[in-house]
This record gives sequence, structure tokens and C-alpha cells, in this order.
Amino acid sequence: MTTAPIADRTTAVAARATELSKIYGQGETQVVALDRVSVGFQQAEFTAIMGPSGSGKSTLMHCVAGLDTFSSGSVRIGETELGSLKDKQLTKLRRDKIGFIFQAFNLLPTLSALENITLPMDIAGRKPDKQWLDTVIRMVGLSDRLSHRPAQLSGGQQQRVAVARALASRPDIIFGDEPTGNLDSRSGAEVLGFLRNSVRELGQTVVMVTHDPVAAAYADRVIFLADGRIVDEVYGPTADSVLDRMKQFDAKGRTS
Repeated sequence: MTTAPIADRTTAVAARATELSKIYGQGETQVVALDRVSVGFQQAEFTAIMGPSGSGKSTLMHCVAGLDTFSSGSVRIGETELGSLKDKQLTKLRRDKIGFIFQAFNLLPTLSALENITLPMDIAGRKPDKQWLDTVIRMVGLSDRLSHRPAQLSGGQQQRVAVARALASRPDIIFGDEPTGNLDSRSGAEVLGFLRNSVRELGQTVVMVTHDPVAAAYADRVIFLADGRIVDEVYGPTADSVLDRMKQFDAKGRTS
């Protein structure tokens, strides 16, 4: 059952997909990964995307984040239509407007934690906002680890560096693809707590793909996909409510 969103939500949309489709192959080998999906991601909101394996959840995130092309429909980051951008323009938009956190930490081993955090801005030739950078570093608890290289950090600390790197440039929206998948439960809870706090305290927008009901419960909203379509969404999720919804997917899969 869908839980209705709060009626007076007037926050601007950070990203939107409209009638978005992604099709692989042709003829008998054709696979419809996304089937005319329309969804908006509000500013200063934490959204989790869930669904069975092959439901299209990662494809949706990759298309909206500008990491993958789509077959039809449209994607906007703010007021910018991704389909109208050339490769260089798309690269610049991803660099300036979007933050990424992946399951693999993707840190450069020869750089310190601080250097990894500021790397995207260094590449862009931009100086970080020192006050904002200090706020982010303090929030993720890395003040005493900035000179350490990745090999000197635990897995949880490395992912904190990745979270700080995504936040440091103040992107319009952050996308996370199973960001706690390689972490133990305690480290994962810390990272999810940082993401939730970045939304509540810093006004960040976060969209996260996950298979974990506990992780999804940190979000403000959960979107459920099945067979390339959005089939439900829940506001104010709990781990139990998400797990119950996922069990319904499993039951349908067994009886279909």
C-alpha cells in the first residue's frame, strides 16, 4: 500500500525523469530495463530506490545521474535537460552539479584523505569553500584522519572520505549506488547517518539505490521498481515496512 506524501510539499525538484525508457537489444533479444518511468527527486530529501534484481533500479539511477544514455523520455537536473547536452557539457554538469558515492570507495591510494576529498575540485581548477569543507569534514568525523592515505584507514573511514568528497563541492544532488554494500553493519550505519544528516542539516539531496531494508529506513521516501516500472512509494519508511513490501515482490515472483 502506498503511503501518501505530505500534502504541503512545495520544495523544488533537484532532478526529474519523465517517461524515461531504456531498451537494450532488438527483436527477440530486446530487454526493457526502464518502461516510461516518471519520477521527481525533491531538494533536501533522501530517496531510496529498491526493487528485485533486474527491476531497473540501478539503470534508473545511472540514467538520471548522466552516467548512462536512455532510449526515450527526458531527464533534468534542475532546469538542465540532459538529452540536449554534448559530451563535454555532460561531463561538466556531472562534475559541477552531481556527487557520486559507489560501493567501491574509488579513492586514489597515493593521495591523503584530504587530497581525495578535494580531488574533483582540484581537477576542475576550483578552490573549495573552506568553511563548507570544514563543516563537511567535521560532520563525517574525519578531522584527525586528513593526512592518512586510504591504506591507513578502515573501510568505514574510506567510505566516509567518499561521502565527504561527494559533499565537498556542494552538488545539487548526490547519487549513491549501494554505498554501504562493502561495509560491516556498524560502519554502514555511520555512513547512512552521515547521509541523512547531510539532508537534514546541510539541505543536501540524496538518491540511493539499495537492496537493504535497514539502509532504506534512513531515507525520507522509498521508491519501489519492478519490471522497469515504479510500482509503489512509501514516505517515512521503517525497516519492517520496507521488508514487508519486498516480501510481496518475492511472493509475486514465485506465483507468476
